[in-house]
Amino acid sequence: MSAPDPGRTSFAVRVSRPESGWRIELLADDAGDELPVLERALGEPGADGWPPPFVVVVDSRLYFVVLRHGPGGMVRALISDATMLEWVLAAEVVERYGIGVDTEGAFDDDESGWPGGDLDIFDDDGLPAADLRTIVTADDLWADEMVERIARRLGFADELAAAVAR
Repeated sequence: MSAPDPGRTSFAVRVSRPESGWRIELLADDAGDELPVLERALGEPGADGWPPPFVVVVDSRLYFVVLRHGPGGMVRALISDATMLEWVLAAEVVERYGIGVDTEGAFDDDESGWPGGDLDIFDDDGLPAADLRTIVTADDLWADEMVERIARRLGFADELAAAVAR
């Protein structure tokens, strides 16, 4: 298994799991898409079965966002660092999904930020919130490395690396 291209600092992918296995589609070579574009990339709620597909965006290796349909068609969101409010996409995600951010006390001693949103987002895929929290709070990992670790745990790391390398 190989990590996403270290030369690519930003990307957006749609991840689905039809009966034939994992399918990863590169949506953008950067994280410049507006939030509504990424939400539309999820497709219609329930159209792709359960568990539903998700969109992953890595922005400048600094943070990542995951969007996924939940019950009733609502969009669930996770952001690896909810304190990155100076970045447009991060601010949009935090605002739209009501993710609480304590900008005063949100940093630990080495000034790493904190994840926000739905840490249960991969529960139906076999990655419980406690394990996901360990990944997204690792001070020694960049956002793309966190995403690669998640992909490895869920079983689509090779497909992700191939999609991002194109």
